[in-house]
Amino acid sequence: MASNRPPLISCQQVAKIFDGRAVLESIDLDVYPGETMVIMGGSGSGKSTLLRVIIGSFAADRGRVMLFGQDMGPLVGQGGIGGDEEKLADVRKRFGILFQSGALFNSMTIAENVALPLKEHTDLSQEIIDIQVKIKLELVGLREHAHKYPAQISGGMKKRAGLARALALDPEILFYDEPSAGLDPVTSAQIDRLIVDLSRQLGVTSVVVTHEMDSAFVIADRMAMLDRGKMLKVETRDWYDNLRKLSDADAKDLPQTERLIRQFLRGDAEGPITERRSEAAFEADLLGVPVEQILPTPSLEPTRSTAGGTRSGLFGRFSKSKG
Repeated sequence: MASNRPPLISCQQVAKIFDGRAVLESIDLDVYPGETMVIMGGSGSGKSTLLRVIIGSFAADRGRVMLFGQDMGPLVGQGGIGGDEEKLADVRKRFGILFQSGALFNSMTIAENVALPLKEHTDLSQEIIDIQVKIKLELVGLREHAHKYPAQISGGMKKRAGLARALALDPEILFYDEPSAGLDPVTSAQIDRLIVDLSRQLGVTSVVVTHEMDSAFVIADRMAMLDRGKMLKVETRDWYDNLRKLSDADAKDLPQTERLIRQFLRGDAEGPITERRSEAAFEADLLGVPVEQILPTPSLEPTRSTAGGTRSGLFGRFSKSKG
């Protein structure tokens, strides 16, 4: 998509290592202006770590992250040393983040939460800030609840309030960390529609980290599949949808990686993922070593299906991901 335009985000052979273990390995990913990129994968696949590397919370140990054409490495530094905080702050003003919990300040009203970035990062008068807050809250359908505190609103409303705050500085990119986590299906669908509407109305580029397939296939232009820190596939939504709908008979001839991806997309309770995990867990238990030392190839964690596959209660909508 939009390959003739320079990407707003470009990850080039990015690696991140914690305690000697590679959490991200050789990640390549470009995100182009105006598109919605969904980054998906099971728990522990590296989704959230990749997001944090992109926004500069973590420094990449290898490779390079380009954001708005700016190399993030020199700005972030290593371990908080050698970075450029002033330039990093300027870059961060150009994107907004919707955190998984909403991350609202409980001592502030919804309006005060949305106003905070404007007070901290602009010289606007209070009158103009109040107008901007009303506009952002109207975009997410919360203007009439501006006076309420986070404890007085539902989980879905907190997500929308967090989104209004992420929009406060009119960002070019919006990052979403598990926007549907912990929400009922109706509220989740409302959040999905809001993401799509904001992208169309404001032309915002969106990066959505999720393992919720219902949401992913609604909002995505392209999708990226992570597993155990490796990028398995970056393709269009249609490519993933066709793989998801492939019959069992046709799926037998797929390469192993695509069979793994298909099981994840469908949320099938049986398949190469669960078979390999069960075998590896038994061997690991016998040998007294971590499962990671047994698994010969990537292992994915399935989620629920919208393509007629069997659902597994262990991996339903209310499971949590720390990818």
